[in-house]
Formats: sequence, structure tokens, C-alpha cells
Amino acid sequence: MNGYNHYKEKSIYSMSGAEQLLLLFDEAIKRLTRAEQSLKDKNYKDFEDCLTRVSRIVRYLMDILDMEQPISWDLKRIYEYLIFDLSRVMAGRQRRQDEIGRIRHILSELREGFDGASRKVNDMHIAKRAEVRG
Repeated sequence: MNGYNHYKEKSIYSMSGAEQLLLLFDEAIKRLTRAEQSLKDKNYKDFEDCLTRVSRIVRYLMDILDMEQPISWDLKRIYEYLIFDLSRVMAGRQRRQDEIGRIRHILSELREGFDGASRKVNDMHIAKRAEVRG
């Protein structure tokens, strides 16, 4: 493992659960923006790769839900819808490209909601959007 990967892994493990959750949202939002640009550039391989990664992130977010919490059922339905919509965008490409912005908006709203909730719970400010490269 090279130095940069070791540093990146160590920094992720040192984050709080809330920071890791926000990082997942940030990565999904970043990938959606990249997918939109890849579609404009007709780079379909990168477009599909980005949407596949976003789908994996959303599936992971759904997998880590604590279904004993009432809000988790609503979040699960939102995540299921996002996965469905992502598959439609991937299949429809040009016909569905406007959906990417709407999906990004939904994820951004969820991110802001989790950020606000974590601030209230921890009574501290969570770091602004972090960026993962690679």
C-alpha cells in the first residue's frame, strides 16, 4: 500500500460515523456531476461507471439503516426509488439525462438533513464537504 492510500485509509477510519456518512453523500453527488459531464462528452463507459458507483453507495446507505428507527422506513423507500431511477437513467442515457440533476438534488437534500441532525446531536460543526480522490 503506497503512502497516499495508507493516509486516506487512516483518515477515513479516524472519522466519526456522521463524517463518514457525509463523505458517502459527497462522493455520490460528485459522481453524479461527473456522470452528467461524461454523458455530454459521450464517454459512456465513465458515465455507466459513475452511475454504478452511485448505485452502490445508495445500496450501502440502505443496508446500514437501523430499521428499528421509524424514519428508516421512509429513507429506505427514498433509497429504493433512487436506485430505480438510477437504473432508468443508465438505460435511457440521453432521454433521461435530466433525471441526474434531480437525483443529485435529492441526495444533496438528504446530506444537508444528516449534516444538520449531526450538528444538533453533537452540538458541533461537521467539516464541510470532504473530497475523496481515486
